[in-house]
Amino acid sequence: MAQQINLIDPDVYQRSGPPHEQFAWLREHDPIHWHADGGEPGWPGFWALTRHEDIAHISRRPELFSSSRRLALFGEVPEEHIVLQRLMMLNMDPPQHTRQRAFVNRGFTPRMIAALEKHIIEICHQLLDDVQRQGEADFVTDIAAPLPLYVICELVGAPVEDRAKIFELSNLLIGSADPEFQVEEQAQLNAATQVYAYGEELAARRREEPADDIVTKLLQPNDNGEALTTDEFDLFFMLLTVAGNETTRNAASGGMLALFEHPDQWQRLLEDPALIPTAVEEIVRWVSPVNLFRRTATADTDLRGREIREGDKVVVFYASANRDDGIFAEAQRFDVGRAVNPHVGFGGGGPHFCLGRHLAALELRVLLQALTERMPSIRLDGQPSRLRSNFINGIKHMPVRF
Repeated sequence: MAQQINLIDPDVYQRSGPPHEQFAWLREHDPIHWHADGGEPGWPGFWALTRHEDIAHISRRPELFSSSRRLALFGEVPEEHIVLQRLMMLNMDPPQHTRQRAFVNRGFTPRMIAALEKHIIEICHQLLDDVQRQGEADFVTDIAAPLPLYVICELVGAPVEDRAKIFELSNLLIGSADPEFQVEEQAQLNAATQVYAYGEELAARRREEPADDIVTKLLQPNDNGEALTTDEFDLFFMLLTVAGNETTRNAASGGMLALFEHPDQWQRLLEDPALIPTAVEEIVRWVSPVNLFRRTATADTDLRGREIREGDKVVVFYASANRDDGIFAEAQRFDVGRAVNPHVGFGGGGPHFCLGRHLAALELRVLLQALTERMPSIRLDGQPSRLRSNFINGIKHMPVRF
C-alpha cells in the first residue's frame, strides 16, 4: 500500500472522490508522510498530514507553519505573483492577517448573518419554485450552485442581473484542472481581472451611496483610521466571491449525495427536522468541501519523530482528518444525529478558521428545511459527475427527480 500513495492525482478525485483508503492507511502507519511526487514537473515533494490532531496542531501555529511564505494553495506560484497574492487574507500570517481579519469580521457579525435569514429562505423557495413544476433538475446547477451565489450577491449588494456573470467567473477561477471549465492561463487571469474590476465598481458605488452591506463595512476605516488598500479590497472581494460560493455549493451537493446514498438518514430528517442542525455539521464533516491547504515550515521542527526542515512544504488533508477514528466514534458512518462532531471542515482552528462558517451553516440549514418540506421524495436520477480537482471536493452535475 505504501508504494501506491498518491494523494494529489486529480483523476482519482474525479472518479471517486477523496482517496479514503489511502488516508486510512496513512493515519495508521505513516501520519506524517513524505510525498515525493509533487504533482507537476519541478514541483517539490511535501509532507502529507492526515491525522486530525496534527492538522489542528499546525493550524494553530502560524509562526511555524506559514500561509504567507509560499502561499496557502497547493500549486507552486511564480515569484512575481507571490507578492500580490500575499495581500489576500488566505495567504497572510499574523499580525497582517489579524489586522485584515478585524476589518472583515465587521461584515460577518451575528446580526449581519441573522439579517440574511429571511432572504436566504426566499432564495431557497424561489429556486425550488423554478424546478418543481418540471419534476426533475440538475441539483448542482439548479439549486446548490445558485443558492450561495445569490446569497453572496445579496451580501455585497450586487444587482440580481449580475449573478450569472459572477457564477461564470467563479467557475473559471476554481475549476481550472477540470476539462469542462479548463481555459488558457490568460483567460483565468482575465477572469481574475474582471472580478477585481467588478469589486471596484461596487466599492465606488458604496463610497457614494453607503448601504447596510459588507462592501460598505469593509470600506470604513478602523479605530486607528486605517483603511484597506485597493489591492487588499480587490483580493478579499475575490476570496469572498469564490470561497463563499464554491464551498457551500459543494457541501450542499455532496451532502445530498450522502443522503441519497444513506436513505435511512434522509428518512430520519423527514421524521425529525430537529436533526437538521446536526445534519449540517455531519455533511460538512463527511463531504469536506475543501480537501487540502498548504503551509510552509519557517524553521526546523519535529512532528511525530519526522524532521521537517525550514522551507519544507506541508499539506494538511481535511478530508482525512474528518474520518479519523481516533477522534470520531464510528468515523466511517454517516450519521445526521452525530452529537459530538469536532470536524475540521471549516479549517483546523487558528487564525484561518473559516470566516463564513455561520453563514454557510445557515444556508445549508435553510436548504435542508425547504427540501424536507417541499421535496420529501427527491431521489437521484442518474450518475453524478465529480469535479477534477484535488483541492475542492466538488460535484459538477447531479440529476434528481422528485
